[in-house]
Amino acid sequence: MKDHIIRGMAAGNEIRFLAGYTRETVETARMTHSTSPVCSAALGRLLTGGALMGAMCKNNDDVLTLKINGDGPIKSITVTADAQLNVKGLIYNNAVDLPLKSNGHLDVGGAVGHGTLVVIRDEGPGDPYVGQTQLVSGEIGEDLTYYFAESEQIPTSVGLGVLVDRDLSIKHAGGFIIQLLPFATEETITKLENKLSSIDSVTNYFERGMSPEEMIRDILGKEVFGQDISIEDVRDTQYRCNCSRERVTKALISIGRDELKSMIDDGKPVNLHCDFCNSDYEFTIPEIKQIYDNL
Repeated sequence: MKDHIIRGMAAGNEIRFLAGYTRETVETARMTHSTSPVCSAALGRLLTGGALMGAMCKNNDDVLTLKINGDGPIKSITVTADAQLNVKGLIYNNAVDLPLKSNGHLDVGGAVGHGTLVVIRDEGPGDPYVGQTQLVSGEIGEDLTYYFAESEQIPTSVGLGVLVDRDLSIKHAGGFIIQLLPFATEETITKLENKLSSIDSVTNYFERGMSPEEMIRDILGKEVFGQDISIEDVRDTQYRCNCSRERVTKALISIGRDELKSMIDDGKPVNLHCDFCNSDYEFTIPEIKQIYDNL
């Protein structure tokens, strides 16, 4: 199944939803950062949350950054998503290894620990919107649920899942965001709460061969609300870093003539590294001289 995000309405337009499958996206992140299983799950959940939230952007140039800072051994995770559903991420400690929880699941909460979730929305001219909430569990889905309720005042349920296979590759990944609109009735709220309480995990849906659309139909469809869901669009998502030699050159220009002169005097090629995709960009002394002369 190809990575994609669906967006639509349910329960007579009282509920808005997004759902997606992100296995290839998370697998690319795992290979890029050589993550341990619990780190793959933690980074993968935040990447999936970022992709889903990217699908909520209003403008084509909007950029969203999610950052978790915790006191667990992972320390921090950063994910950036854009309105085209390109996501990228990095994790501070990629080799955390913790015992499984009593239910046999990876201990993402223990690896993340207590701390904060920061959401930065860059929506064009003006200062970006910055929202910050405390982590409630470190499991990431619950933390995003709390963020929406506290910072954006929207009753929301976020479900995220990453299933790591025996060979440490990603077997399944995906999730959903379900939001109650202001005019949702008490009956709709009660039905939704009851249904969500019966869900074991997101990855169980994918293990049963279900798509994001089928998962949402099970949660929000006719059997629960008496009417079918309405899907507004279906879009691809991917792990994609937007770094390039041109962008790195602009970064070199931004450091100024004095710093460039110091690099030239040092006489050694300069290597600039992108942490999101592990790409390296080497600039020779003649190239740095040309940048210097052009300033």
